[in-house]
Amino acid sequence: MYKYIIRRILVFIPMLFALTVIVFGLAQAAPGDALTGQQLADPRVDPEVYEKQREALGLNDPIPVQYAKWISNVAQGDFGKSLVFNGRSVADLIEARFANTLYLGIFSLFITIVVAIPIGIYSARKPYSLLDYAATGFGFLGLAIPNFFFGLIAIYVLSINLGWFPAQGTLSGPGMAGFEAFFSRLHHMVLPGITLGLAGTATYMRYMRSEVLDVLGSDYIRTAKAKGMSDSNVLYKHTLRNALIPIITLMGFEIGVLLSGAVITEQVFQYPGLGTLFISSVTNRDFPVVMAITLILGILILIGNLLADIFYSIVDPRIRYD
Repeated sequence: MYKYIIRRILVFIPMLFALTVIVFGLAQAAPGDALTGQQLADPRVDPEVYEKQREALGLNDPIPVQYAKWISNVAQGDFGKSLVFNGRSVADLIEARFANTLYLGIFSLFITIVVAIPIGIYSARKPYSLLDYAATGFGFLGLAIPNFFFGLIAIYVLSINLGWFPAQGTLSGPGMAGFEAFFSRLHHMVLPGITLGLAGTATYMRYMRSEVLDVLGSDYIRTAKAKGMSDSNVLYKHTLRNALIPIITLMGFEIGVLLSGAVITEQVFQYPGLGTLFISSVTNRDFPVVMAITLILGILILIGNLLADIFYSIVDPRIRYD
């Protein structure tokens, strides 16, 4: 297992390098730069001033030179400085918001697992029941409704009309600490968490139902029942362990998907996380911040896939990587 993990980590390096090349090239292909918006906003300033700033920031250097400087700094742990946020360190900007996005992703994944897996199991055990039809209908709606549209509906119904949950922010007020801050943060995460996990919940539910149905029809399950094993033992000892393997695969991708999907969800709820920072940076052409966030998301997706492979061998001891 350890050799496999080391091999996978070594494979990550060229994959991340290719990711940075593609994203850096796309960023450079976009028209304008971080100073373009400032120049258009105040045309009275002498254009020579902006040209001097571009020269000082290295924006006029050839693209390969700019990339070589950026990748060498990243290799040393330096993501550079923001071109828009008054020269603040990119690492400081991300550090200030990463926790919010991480909490939201974990909360959303928790809701997805708690809701989807039990309903998927019940739907498989009681196919074509009323709950099964209801879960199927919810699954189709969850996959069909865009996150941003569901978020707007949730804000209108649950926040504006009913007043149950706040529509934006992370805390009810400044100076909160301890359990008060924890419950306030949890209260603010309900709407964006449900919105972010909507599609995932529908997907997990359908996969869980399909896999449990498939395993329940296997010969070894019929043999276990014929030997007198109770239904609960058959479900949790044999069926569930085998049915969870595709779910683990989805969860491996879900880590990066949730954080990248939060880009839109955070914008809808004005949730101060990496999503709102990413949108703001793209709009203002703050390429150092865009590159850093993209690289972090890529790393998280690769780590999620590695964790999924490790959990395979835990759920099913027959799987070996040696």
